[in-house]
Amino acid sequence: MVWMVLAVLAISILLVIGMYNSLVQLTVQTENAWADIDVQLKRRHDLIPNLVETVKGYAGHEKQTLEAVIAARNRAMSATTPSTKAEAEGILAQSLKSLFALAEAYPQLRAVESFTQLQGSLNQIEEAAQNARRYYNAVVRDLNTKIQEFPSNMIAHFFNFKTREFFEIADVAERAVPKVNFEQTR
Repeated sequence: MVWMVLAVLAISILLVIGMYNSLVQLTVQTENAWADIDVQLKRRHDLIPNLVETVKGYAGHEKQTLEAVIAARNRAMSATTPSTKAEAEGILAQSLKSLFALAEAYPQLRAVESFTQLQGSLNQIEEAAQNARRYYNAVVRDLNTKIQEFPSNMIAHFFNFKTREFFEIADVAERAVPKVNFEQTR
């Protein structure tokens, strides 16, 4: 009988150790994924001043647009939590769209090789950042699920593991409901 109690106790301890280790592993993966997002966004932030300077050379009188891009970049660089960083990155994305809209108004700017190279680099960075966000959100989903599932939720509560925020950029323009008008004007 004593051996049976010891066996149950040993199995219970091994299960607790296994659950704890899986929570630690997911926490470390989450931190690693967040660091990857930071790296991609820093690359993006470092590229933006070069892009603004290139545009300034051809459309310097578009000062308001250029200042908005720099202000959005500075805000995005100072954001720290996933929710504030996501909000700031959404604003930065909108301001970059207005910067690229300037290229449509200035054909000579579109012909500049450095501008097209910077635009191409930014597109590559955006793709890498999107992949990093996708991976981060997947790891956060797994961690949050593990923290909320029974019996690992008891271990998570006991060792003070906390759920993490998802990194979601809320692009207002993309989430807006399109207006459809079937009225014919006569």
